[in-house]
Amino acid sequence: MKKTVLFSLLITALFLLSACAYPDSERAESQIPHEDQLISVQDGVNKYRNASGGLLPIKTRDMEVDQYIKYPIDFSKIVPAHMSEIPPNAFETGGIFQYVLTDVEENPTVKLVDLRVADAIRSVNIRKSANGGKAPISEIISDNVYKFNHTLMGFKEEPAVTSPYSGRKLPMVITGSGEVFVDYSMDLYSALQEYEGELEEGQDIRFLLYEDSPIVPAYSLPYTIDENGEPIFANE
Repeated sequence: MKKTVLFSLLITALFLLSACAYPDSERAESQIPHEDQLISVQDGVNKYRNASGGLLPIKTRDMEVDQYIKYPIDFSKIVPAHMSEIPPNAFETGGIFQYVLTDVEENPTVKLVDLRVADAIRSVNIRKSANGGKAPISEIISDNVYKFNHTLMGFKEEPAVTSPYSGRKLPMVITGSGEVFVDYSMDLYSALQEYEGELEEGQDIRFLLYEDSPIVPAYSLPYTIDENGEPIFANE
């Protein structure tokens, strides 16, 4: 009897392990920004524009929303008419990326938003809501930009976001209005060390992060450079 039970448990365990292996492989596929998929979506967008007299296949968003998530692609407008399927790494199919358009006026270009960033910010907002919608401040970083006290908010350690550019752990900041953003200062500092072009005073330098990357720095504040050529928040 014991042998029968042990055999049954072994078979069940093997079944569960094999069942988990397939979702893991699919999950890996859904977490990588594949160049061929970006090209495919870009081609679908271009075909839609040509067929619709210049319209873009995007969802309607509030114009006050973050500029990098303002123009999400509406796949129902291009699949299957202009491309065969939605990429497996897209949010719509269980992936971690939102496909968006940038530079919509001059050159509509397909880019990606890493939605894990949004999840990290959401976790802070949940704690903030539990605190009456407020966050205790531990440090003033810039005009209207603050570091919040994560301990008083109930976090054991400072919340961070894994950078899609460098893999660094990036901190989050909060504004006077209570909005939470990712602080890309470290990544921008590195990008500035390699940039050989000229920057204008007050220019938003976040383009340095995504000009050679498929991922845009969503959920971030504008940055510019100080007199030493280092990144600072661009206070508006």
